[in-house]
Amino acid sequence: MPPIKLKSITMNNKIVYKTRKEFHIFVASTYPDLKEIKDFGDKKAFNELLLKDLPQVRRYITKRLNTALSKGNLPRGKYRPDDFIDQLFIEVYDHFDEVGNKADFYPWLFKKADELLDDTIIDEEFDAVFFENIDDFSRPEWNEMEEKFSTDGDGDLVMLEELDDISYPKNDYMLNHVFVEDDKKEIIDKLDKELGEKNIRRHADMVLHYLPLPMRTVFELATQYHFDVEEIAKIRNQSIQEIRELLENARKSLETSFLNRHFADNT
Repeated sequence: MPPIKLKSITMNNKIVYKTRKEFHIFVASTYPDLKEIKDFGDKKAFNELLLKDLPQVRRYITKRLNTALSKGNLPRGKYRPDDFIDQLFIEVYDHFDEVGNKADFYPWLFKKADELLDDTIIDEEFDAVFFENIDDFSRPEWNEMEEKFSTDGDGDLVMLEELDDISYPKNDYMLNHVFVEDDKKEIIDKLDKELGEKNIRRHADMVLHYLPLPMRTVFELATQYHFDVEEIAKIRNQSIQEIRELLENARKSLETSFLNRHFADNT
């Protein structure tokens, strides 16, 4: 079987994939080689190939660590993303036989990363006040929350921009994941015109930050890492129905927050 040819290019020593799904295909394509190398017992070669599969896993780990730091669920200065990546190399090599086939490999990497993080990060308290009152916040309250979000953990967070050694064109627009109905195009256009992509992303990141961890994680796995509900269910050890409910609750929360902050007549 000839090797899979992906539509990727190299720019300034950075591999650029046209879509995240394309990178999923690349990771899956490494599974047979990793299996063969593991059977041969060459750990060094195994880790060298595995490293090419991990840029987005590293990003996922870093984002979760950043959130845990800003929420006070992780001691400051004690852990770095590399600590988890180093342990992940060990876990993947030692438990590689758990992977049933190449299609399961990439979700399994995130699952192992999740397990390492969950063993370390203190459980978040459920912010019931935010979730239950998201319909009622006024524009000044939203502005105050964003200001607090912008300063929480300042100086302790790892800059995500420094982490990627692969990249993608910016064709994956946040609002398309929030306003999914066909009749919401006018709202998307208005928000896009008035706020711009940077402020839209900033608001979405803030809302996700305050949402419960399971809801936030599931939404990000779907929209930022492009896993489907079945794959996310495997990563998170939850049922498909639970994942669908978490996704919809996160989407509805984001939709409500945008509408109330930027369309409602409140001061």
